[in-house]
Amino acid sequence: MSTRTGWTRHQLLIAFNLYCQMPFGKMHYRNPEIIRCAETLGRTPSALAMKLVNIASLDPAITSTGRSGLKGASASDKAMWKEMQADWEHFANEMQQAVTVFKIDELSLDADDSSELDKTIDYTGRNKTVQITTRVGQNFFRRSVLSAYEQRCCMTGLAIPKLLIASHIVPWRIDEANRLNPSNGLCLSMLHDKAFDIGILTIMEDMTIRVSQKCTDNNDDFFNSALFAYNGKPIFLPKKFRPHAEFLSYHREHIFEK
Repeated sequence: MSTRTGWTRHQLLIAFNLYCQMPFGKMHYRNPEIIRCAETLGRTPSALAMKLVNIASLDPAITSTGRSGLKGASASDKAMWKEMQADWEHFANEMQQAVTVFKIDELSLDADDSSELDKTIDYTGRNKTVQITTRVGQNFFRRSVLSAYEQRCCMTGLAIPKLLIASHIVPWRIDEANRLNPSNGLCLSMLHDKAFDIGILTIMEDMTIRVSQKCTDNNDDFFNSALFAYNGKPIFLPKKFRPHAEFLSYHREHIFEK
């Protein structure tokens, strides 16, 4: 059932949740996920799809490509975008609460394999509520990053979700404010995630891959084919939430083994 009334905060939170976790190419009124969520919200699929397009008009990764027709964001959309950017953790949890209120099922994105969530977080001394909140945040980050890169490794093109990691550019333990910011993430294969994490690989300002010189004399055939072969090649850029230059700069300066 459709309505012409303004969007409530909970409805907007659902729309933002969809934007974060749905590949850009699937944000259209014929998508069964859009149809299902629109019915729950009391909106038409067209209205919900248009809201997602309006949100996209606020994403620099989308507007920088020169896409036209992205000018319909309302004052509420703009305010909520700023709110999301200012506090990713709080916003992610509020979106999850809205999903619970509307009893909306998890999106069928094949990107929520809990076995791939960050295992480096120390839960010692944390109460159950904090643990649950952290897991909600991890799941949001993984699904948002994988959807941005359309569920393929940005270095190799590998497209098997169970072999992909939402890799933090600036490590989880270093930057609390950007732990859940998808622009602080890269979609990488398990191997390339580990290599990036320990500084064997980095990404340069021109978005090309750089392999550490400490490893370039390696005579290991597998290393040369699986890692060094990508030296100098550009990464696949995401359709939304492009990695921030300052995060990549941090990785080059503090993690990459020059």
